[in-house]
Amino acid sequence: MGDSNYSQQLLDHQETLPTTKAASASQNHKKLSIIPFIFLIYFEVYGGAYGAEAAVGAAGPLCSILGFLIFPFLWSIPEALITAELATTFPGNGGYVIWAHQAFGPFWGLLIGSWKFVSGVINLASCSVLCIEYIKLVLPLFSCGASRYFAVVSLALVLSFLNYTGLVVVGYTAILLGIFSLLPFILLALISIPNIDPSRWISLNEDRVKTDWSLFFNTLFWNLNFWDNASSLAGKWLMIFLESGAVLSSIGFYEAQLTSCAYQLLGMADLGVLPQCFSVRSKWFNTPWLGILVSTLITVAVSSMNFADLISSINFLYSLAMLLEFASFLWLRRKLPMMERPFRVPLEFPGLTMMCLIPSGFLVYIMSLANGTVLLVSSVVSALTTLWYFMTNHFCKSNMWTHFKNVGPKLMDQDLE
Repeated sequence: MGDSNYSQQLLDHQETLPTTKAASASQNHKKLSIIPFIFLIYFEVYGGAYGAEAAVGAAGPLCSILGFLIFPFLWSIPEALITAELATTFPGNGGYVIWAHQAFGPFWGLLIGSWKFVSGVINLASCSVLCIEYIKLVLPLFSCGASRYFAVVSLALVLSFLNYTGLVVVGYTAILLGIFSLLPFILLALISIPNIDPSRWISLNEDRVKTDWSLFFNTLFWNLNFWDNASSLAGKWLMIFLESGAVLSSIGFYEAQLTSCAYQLLGMADLGVLPQCFSVRSKWFNTPWLGILVSTLITVAVSSMNFADLISSINFLYSLAMLLEFASFLWLRRKLPMMERPFRVPLEFPGLTMMCLIPSGFLVYIMSLANGTVLLVSSVVSALTTLWYFMTNHFCKSNMWTHFKNVGPKLMDQDLE
């Protein structure tokens, strides 16, 4: 779902001065405090307390419990360690764009940025679709047709405008969304206490004809899904309560993800990968308005996709980007073994390789589940990124069609020795 580089992006940008003179002269924008920041990270990385039920239905309680216990050690911890080393060694607004750039060159920096950005905006579309999926259980009017698409698009526009009003507003909104989205989950957990039966925890899903490993692993990888089964058993009042919590959770994730996407484009503009117009902030709210607008337009454009294709596209593009990120980490360790690193993963190169191979195997498996639509989306994104790279380097920059900043800090000569 989320990305551990998100916290670095927010910290890098929350203290940056606005680029418009009017904004800098007229007001001092508030910084994002720690509590709103924590809730934004909560929604970006986890997305809320809803999502495990699909894994239970696909592979049974035992596999789900083991999966959610083991998966963080195989995936989350290696990713966090790699991010800590690279972010402290190559600090800057671009994050993984800088890492791939330093390892393999500017084209690969642009490519990983494109994969992660498009994965993020498709994630936004899936959040809008999820919200309407929950709402339609209470308001069947939005079940299908033009009314459904209008509701999805309208929701995306409203939430994007909220994001435009500023990081502080979004942060404190995330606190409220987090609290109220957790309340139904906590209530259901308390109601379920008298019915706890530990013997069910070791069930291997014997009553199912076939275990759905594809659904199980996709749920682990993208831990945000429907709460429909539980709500259908809880009665009308509790159903509405649970659906409301699920909607609020999806809205919180939308806001956090959109913030990440918009500030990523700002960081890429700072690196000279995108035109400088992407680094201009709103004179009223100090937000990267063009990044928010572009992210929203792409979100609206892909909102008509099948929900399963949305999720598969997110996972496929994110997997491609993470494979490149792992490769950048290993290459920089091998290329610059003596470079000073404020934080260093305490393993030698063979151990680092094994640490990256395990999650990489999982990424390859996730990618193998893709269908033709997902492959088409990924191919189009990669082809357009390649075309953009050659156009900007051979036409736009040389002919001064648009203005780019100078590329960010390079490695010093002594670092390359």
